[in-house]
Amino acid sequence: MDEWTRPDPFRMALLTIDIQREFQPGFPSGRPDNATAVPAAAEVTRAFRNAGKPIIHIVRLYLPDASNADLCRRSRILSGPPILAPGSESSQIAQELLPLPSVVLDHHLLLSGGVQVIGPAEWIIYKPRFGSFYKTPLERHLAELGVNTIVVVGSNFPNCPRTTIYEASERDLRIVAVTDAISLLDHRGICELEAIGVLCIPLKKALELLFPH
Repeated sequence: MDEWTRPDPFRMALLTIDIQREFQPGFPSGRPDNATAVPAAAEVTRAFRNAGKPIIHIVRLYLPDASNADLCRRSRILSGPPILAPGSESSQIAQELLPLPSVVLDHHLLLSGGVQVIGPAEWIIYKPRFGSFYKTPLERHLAELGVNTIVVVGSNFPNCPRTTIYEASERDLRIVAVTDAISLLDHRGICELEAIGVLCIPLKKALELLFPH
């Protein structure tokens, strides 16, 4: 880390990316790797919430006609069982990350490009593609908050967290990747991120660095 990439704990926000029930065991797209990242992601989320720091949950939603889905996903959505359907249980954020169990996605607001408020410094934003900045209000929202550092957790690294991190780098944001809170992040992925100035550290070190006693 140097003066350009060192995280700023006074101007940081947490991004939780696609930590939705659909990707947890018991649902059609569920996998054990995603489940193992949830406890660490939940602990980071609680730390931000307790400190009053901004938290932004990024989610995917797929319309039944697949018109808002990536081209590579459309066949599966049209031919298989519903996935991340608006209003479905599977589309909801994993309960461990929520401020209250009663919080549900306002899919009408989210799909229209709105930002859903779920706490004093906590929001939900819908993204139509892998990257969290693509055709979303995220960049404007971070600027309004005065954020220059993002802390990333999510499911699963090769797709949405990875794309989001590259988009954030292009916008000159400082980036921390919590390695045990991002599913499918392996050694090769960590080396790739470090090469573009991302600080890759596990949960314990992240909490010590970002929330010093």
